[in-house]
This record gives sequence, structure tokens and C-alpha cells, in this order.
Amino acid sequence: MRYIISENTDAYFNLASEEYLLKHTDEEIFYLWRNDNAIIVGKNQNALSEINADYVKEKDIKVVRRLTGGGAVYHDLGNLNYTFIENKKRNFNDFRGFCEPITIALNEMGVEAEFSGRNDMTIEGKKFSGTAQCKYKERVMHHGTLLFSSVKADISGALKPRDIKFTDKSVKSVSSRITNISDHLEEDMDVIEFRNRVMKSVAGGMDQVTTFTEHEVSEIIRLRDEKYAKWEWNYGHSPKFEMTREGRFPGGTLEVTLEVRKGLIEKIRIYGDFFGTKDISSLENELIGKAHNEEAISEVLHNLDIQEFMVNITNEDLLGLLL
Repeated sequence: MRYIISENTDAYFNLASEEYLLKHTDEEIFYLWRNDNAIIVGKNQNALSEINADYVKEKDIKVVRRLTGGGAVYHDLGNLNYTFIENKKRNFNDFRGFCEPITIALNEMGVEAEFSGRNDMTIEGKKFSGTAQCKYKERVMHHGTLLFSSVKADISGALKPRDIKFTDKSVKSVSSRITNISDHLEEDMDVIEFRNRVMKSVAGGMDQVTTFTEHEVSEIIRLRDEKYAKWEWNYGHSPKFEMTREGRFPGGTLEVTLEVRKGLIEKIRIYGDFFGTKDISSLENELIGKAHNEEAISEVLHNLDIQEFMVNITNEDLLGLLL
């Protein structure tokens, strides 16, 4: 087995590195890595319904889609992530087996960690790790979070959706009681020392630990730039969903309903008691087919005189209901 530690904290790079290791190597791997502020959404989730978009924008938090299913998780530098990649040896659903080396490492540090439920690890009944898996050909990738000293306020703030009515087929994240591993340690250590202790336990020492080669870094950066840093993967890959929002403004009330597929506005209707000199259907038609993101919608609204469609309602008012 190859043992890897990444010092890169860019979420786009690290998620790309997992795909590279899974699909472009044949080694079995144990890999430890951390991301700076990021929300990692499950492969089958609607990204917009899982995040607090205003909070994410304010805090400059990256939103990145991963290869595995499951729910959205928040990463910061107080969270350590681990990845196992194995050639087919065990049942795909053997979450407990993959988690065992991690719980053993924590037990060695005096922490009474245990596997719980379908795919979690807990301490005294509180969750510190969620895990997920996927399969590529004859290889299985299992990965999980290890909350060490994460800022809990940021976790709840980033993952709390705005008050929007969504109807979709995607998986919704479930709020759980969480805890940091650092609160249960018998001795003080920072996240780097904790990372090294986990690696020593799993690898049997640090002598075998490697990093990426120059060629691997080049290939991972290419995958990052072509896929993981792209809106099309992180948002456009979302399942079809419907959204309804309402607002009251000086020019009247507005109700907007949207149907979005693969990140593009497929249908839109704008209702309300506002007044305008142009038929609202013309505005709706301009938005159909556009990407459901701030940049694309803002460009459409900037090129129109919204006052012709709805007097005393601003571009910002309408944009706030469309996102």
C-alpha cells in the first residue's frame, strides 16, 4: 500500500487528486489531506439546496462536488480527511471495515471512538466523521472526515440552506450532533500532530510516507482546472429541481418559480401584482437556457430595462429571488 500526505489545502486540487489516484493508478492507497474552507457536496446532491449561498459568498467558501454519494459536509483546516483506495477485496458496503483502522488509531490516543449507524463514527454518541464510498472498475474508494478542531459555527452557518422551497430527487443532508476529536484527547496536540499520529498508526510508521510526484501534480492540476474548479461540475451537475420564492417590494409582490436541469434554467414563471409596460413573458424568455448562477443572470438583467417589466422593482430585488 502507498501512504500519502498532501500539504495542499486547495479543495479543488484535493478532490481532483482522489479521482486521479482512483482512476489513473493501480496501487492501493491510504491518503491524508486537509481543505481550507469548503463545502463538499455528494455526487447526487443539488448543490444549491445544501448551502447557505449568502454565507458561502460572504466567507469565500468553495463548493466542490465529489465522486461519492451521501450528504454535504463542511471542511476547514481543523478537519482532517482520509481516503482508502483498494483493489476489490471486500464487499462494497463494508463501511465498518474501512473505518476500523481509524477507530483503532483514535483508541490508541485514548479516544473511545466507534463505528455507528450506516456510515458514521462517533465519540460518546456524537458524530465526528461521516464517510462515503464509490467504485471504479475493480477499485473501491472510501473516504471520510475527521473533525479535529473545526469551527462549529461555520459548519452550521455554511450548510444551513436559505428559506427556499425546493422539490427535487437529490439527497438531503441530515443535521447531526457533532463533536471535535480534540475535545476528547488525553494530551494536547494540533491537527498536524494528530494527522501524523493517524498515519503512523495505519502505516506502521512514517518512513513509508510519500507525496505526489511532479508528473502526478501536473496531471492533478489539469484535472482540477478542467473539472473540479468548474461551475459545470460543482453546480451544473445537480439533479433537476424546482424552486419557488416570494418577495414584497415597493413596486409590488413577486413570486418566481424555476425549473433547473443540469444547471440551466429550463422553465421560469414570474407572478405578482406589479405593473409594467412590457409583457413579463419577454423577460422570462430571456432567462430560459441561461446558467442558474449570479453571473449569467446578472448579465441578462443588466442588458434589459427591468423598469419596463416591473416598475419600482430593481435588478437586485429580482436577482435575490432567482438565486
